[in-house]
Amino acid sequence: MYKNKKKGIIGIVITILILILLVIFTNTNGNQMSYIENICNVFVMPIQNGITYLKNKISGNDSFFADMDSLKQENDELRKKNSELEQSLRELEIIKAENETLKEYVNLKDKYKDYTTLPADIINRDISNYSSTVVINVGSKDGIEKNMTVIADNGLVGHIISVTDNTAQVQTIVDTASAVTSKISTTEDTIVVQGTLDDKTKLKATFIPTDAVVLQGDSVETSGIGGIYPKGIHIGTIEEVINTNNPTDRYAMVKAAVDFTKLNTVLVITNSGK
Repeated sequence: MYKNKKKGIIGIVITILILILLVIFTNTNGNQMSYIENICNVFVMPIQNGITYLKNKISGNDSFFADMDSLKQENDELRKKNSELEQSLRELEIIKAENETLKEYVNLKDKYKDYTTLPADIINRDISNYSSTVVINVGSKDGIEKNMTVIADNGLVGHIISVTDNTAQVQTIVDTASAVTSKISTTEDTIVVQGTLDDKTKLKATFIPTDAVVLQGDSVETSGIGGIYPKGIHIGTIEEVINTNNPTDRYAMVKAAVDFTKLNTVLVITNSGK
């Protein structure tokens, strides 16, 4: 009787333990499932969102690439138009330069209409302390000869010292070996001007008569004496008079009328009419 009662109690206890275990197991599984679901949400949801984003982008690929092709075509057309505009601008600049050159020739011819002249361009120059020569693009085939006078818009350039078939070399008046018999336009006094070593924009006037009144600003021009240069071509302006102890040694500095560093166009006087 006791044994049966004891067994009944043990059975009840075992049953209660089983029920408790079942409840614990059930609750534990529920928490584990919730935990697993949370993990899935953390890792799976971003992937799912990314896939959805890519799907949406892919669905619009046709219009995207169409826009890219359109932009590329527009860019190519703009580049082509820009190249055409640059070419047109270069052509206009060339025409402008040619017109300026022709204008210089016309002005020169009008200014020196008493002479028979031939226009020329400077194609080479040698401007140093000891020499100052330029080469022009006309020669013996054009009727150019040695000792012909060369002029520019502002005045005297020099004279021809050597000739080839198609070119000629000009010794400019600022060359140290050059000496031009000149006169002071206001007094008609004869002087000689020649190039200097110090400054290629200035000439030194010597052999000034002792009784000559030389003033700053006086104009100097060719005298027509000497057999090369015709009379009356402007050379420059007296900038400074230097007096010495000996009046016969006084001299003047003359600012050359022509800027030889910027000289590009000249006229050769083929018939001076001296």
